[in-house]
Amino acid sequence: MALLKSIATLSGLTMLSRLIGFVRDILIAQFLGATLFADAFFVAWRFPNLFRSLFAEGTLNVSFIPVFDKVLKEKGDNKARAFATEAFSVLFYVLLVFTIVVELGMPYIMDVLAPGFRDVPDKLFVTTQLTRITFPFLMAVSLVSLFACLLNAFNKFAAAAFSPCLLNLTMLASLLGFASYFSNPAYALAWGVFAAGIVEFLWLAYHVYRMGFWVHLLSPIRAFSHISSELKTLFRRMLPGVFGSGVYQINLLLDTFFATFVGKGALSWLSYAHHLFQLPIGIIGVAIGTALLPILSHHIHTGHNEKAIDEFNRGLEIAFLMSLPCMVGLYVLAVPIITILFERGAFTAASTLPTAHALQAFSIGLPAYMLTKALAPFFYAHGDTKTPVKIAAIGVVINELLCLTLMRIWGHVGIALATGITVWINAGQYVFLLKNKISLDTCCKKRLYKIAFACAVMCGVLLFAQHQLFVMIPTWLHLSTVKASLFLGLLIACSAGVYGACLLLTKAFTVGDFVQIFKREKA
Repeated sequence: MALLKSIATLSGLTMLSRLIGFVRDILIAQFLGATLFADAFFVAWRFPNLFRSLFAEGTLNVSFIPVFDKVLKEKGDNKARAFATEAFSVLFYVLLVFTIVVELGMPYIMDVLAPGFRDVPDKLFVTTQLTRITFPFLMAVSLVSLFACLLNAFNKFAAAAFSPCLLNLTMLASLLGFASYFSNPAYALAWGVFAAGIVEFLWLAYHVYRMGFWVHLLSPIRAFSHISSELKTLFRRMLPGVFGSGVYQINLLLDTFFATFVGKGALSWLSYAHHLFQLPIGIIGVAIGTALLPILSHHIHTGHNEKAIDEFNRGLEIAFLMSLPCMVGLYVLAVPIITILFERGAFTAASTLPTAHALQAFSIGLPAYMLTKALAPFFYAHGDTKTPVKIAAIGVVINELLCLTLMRIWGHVGIALATGITVWINAGQYVFLLKNKISLDTCCKKRLYKIAFACAVMCGVLLFAQHQLFVMIPTWLHLSTVKASLFLGLLIACSAGVYGACLLLTKAFTVGDFVQIFKREKA
């Protein structure tokens, strides 16, 4: 039950972060809407996040933990601490130089990244200004990711999982407390991102210190004069991992590039929809991948392959148990969700349908994304970062071709749909390559069939219930926010109840299984 406990811990804290993020997105929509400054801010926010995923969170997590775990078990605490200190120092200096270079070349980079903004007066200039403010966030959050890896390696997930809450709270504080001090609220948000990196760094540095595994910054000469064999191994795994684990962000960057050509508001519509799409990914997908990796790595390094496969099966069950109903809910309830959350202030009714359609297109790829989060750790736990690179390379090419084709037909919705289709193709590649290495046990197969059946029943009930609500109260979406939210909550509760009842009636899961997922193990 260690995996289930870890996933529950990560999911609970990530849910808190996403809920705060919801409040943040609602206020961003209210203050910025789908305007020039909104488009500019989303580019400025997405650019450092791309590199965070490539060089920090994804790559460090899948590359650092297996190497660190091996050093810790074979050479002891002192060598493991020396390795972590060396990695921290090298990462710091590399990121410092990288940040300075990017800051100096920002006008040229933005001209390439958002060429469609050239046709709108001042839009490219504003985007460059905002991105220069937000980009140092990359350096702080990359070091945060290293601290998170150290904590995760010791199965301490809570502090790192809470870290995104600090990001969202800092952005909220900047928007509510300092927006009036700037010519546009977008600048307050950008400085909020900058400050959030510092806050997150201090938070996790404190928890690493409390754990008794403190690392410090070496001088540049000492850091680079002698690179240990362990750090060389880390670099060898990180280089392909940069591309492999960051394929989703690379596709997102391509989406940004293409969206700048679609027209005013397209990038904002995609961004608002993508933030909602990220809710189940952050709560479930990231939690599964983060929790699975150290557990699989431990079982594989100790020769317990059967235990590793058993943990994989349980992770796969949880991925589909949560992702399929989330996909249905986001697709069927897209318009009510967007209307209730965002339609106020600068976000007008004209932006609701375009954003809802983008959310529906994104949601199609949700189960596939969860599947990759359950499958990829099996490669990384074996130290194989090359296979995900091959899968990623194919995915990037396919995504680009689909974007070019579908955006001509459906505009910004085509861009979102291309992302959803690409994720399914990536998941299919993982399944094909692992079919002879891992197997689904009988319990997992039966549960997956029953989960799919329960989800189909839930979808039918949700469609019927929503139709009946519109028949009885045609204007329920435009009642007060509280009343509309209550009606939406009833629809969600009704569908969730039907889904849970089907799972219990088909014996896909018992009440005891659900209790066990959230039950804390005794010390």
